[in-house]
Amino acid sequence: MSNSRLLDTRGQDRGVAPEFLVDPKLLDVVSPPGDRGGMVLGSGAKGEPLTVSVLRSTPTRMVVVGGLYLARQITLRAMATGAWVTIATGRAQVWQPVVRAAGTTPDGRPSPAVQLRLLNPVELPRPSEDSPLLVVHDGGHVPQELFPPRAPWQTTMYVLPYLHPQASSTLTSADLVLIQRLPIGQAQLAAQIWRLPPPLVHQLTTLKDDQVIAFGVNLWQPLRLVTTPGEKQILGAVRRGD
Repeated sequence: MSNSRLLDTRGQDRGVAPEFLVDPKLLDVVSPPGDRGGMVLGSGAKGEPLTVSVLRSTPTRMVVVGGLYLARQITLRAMATGAWVTIATGRAQVWQPVVRAAGTTPDGRPSPAVQLRLLNPVELPRPSEDSPLLVVHDGGHVPQELFPPRAPWQTTMYVLPYLHPQASSTLTSADLVLIQRLPIGQAQLAAQIWRLPPPLVHQLTTLKDDQVIAFGVNLWQPLRLVTTPGEKQILGAVRRGD
């Protein structure tokens, strides 16, 4: 587990999570959070649940490499904890299933808890412990710094289709990186960016489609994604890539 407590494999009894108002249909789709701001992302080698603290009391920067499926799954689960979500993207159509999963207001309008935006600076909702904020930055392989995490209970998640040398500052400044299987050339680039030893570089090239490496300070944790039937209805089968 990292010293910032981003990933936790311990029991689920640490404190009481705040209450949120969530569309009941959404609760049927996603896995419940494991703790305050946390979510069960996958399982370890022995089948133990691995919980990722995506929404925290400190500004948090995440990167998802090679996994639009994974990024949308994390977004669904953040919504289930009561988070407000702002998705900045140039391909709004691929995020429509997530928007629809948030449900509608009594007058039939899309839920304001999830907002699609263009890749332009906008004023963000003010996050708090009761209303944490996930900003999804889906801006290609070299993202601009449009929505840096500056406030407590704000997490900015950068969705990168692949590694690029010009994105090294985004990658090395992240509190948590989730990496799916990489081609050999991409794994070698990862070795340069993070100074990885050969065994870890090789591991990046041999992951299965449902496997992820959670990488951060003092953290290198392989895990297997856990997907609920409701998520499969929205996102389809687990896969890597866009």
